[in-house]
Amino acid sequence: MKLRIEDNTLRLRLSEEEVQEFGQKGRVSVTVKLGPKPSDQLVYSLEHSPNPEATTLKVVYAVGALDVQVPRNLAAEWVSTDRLGFSDSIAVTPDQQLRVLVEKDLDCKH
Repeated sequence: MKLRIEDNTLRLRLSEEEVQEFGQKGRVSVTVKLGPKPSDQLVYSLEHSPNPEATTLKVVYAVGALDVQVPRNLAAEWVSTDRLGFSDSIAVTPDQQLRVLVEKDLDCKH
């Protein structure tokens, strides 16, 4: 899974295998080692929302972890159809939005 961060936009691109894993397990994640200590890493993930009633994307950030949570009905539809991606804008402050894009990277051979 590729993560791109640019100008208040998060973009996740998943290979076909990662899309299948997301559909089967409800989560796919990547760990990027940034130094020698166990705490020197960034883990980013795409996962089903823990709230079965959720209708919008949610981004959860903690030190060293970035999780994009997807409503379960949207996740199921995306995984099981030819739909290439989806996006949403999330208000992070009253005057600033974070745009989140999730896409199938079908030509990718990780």
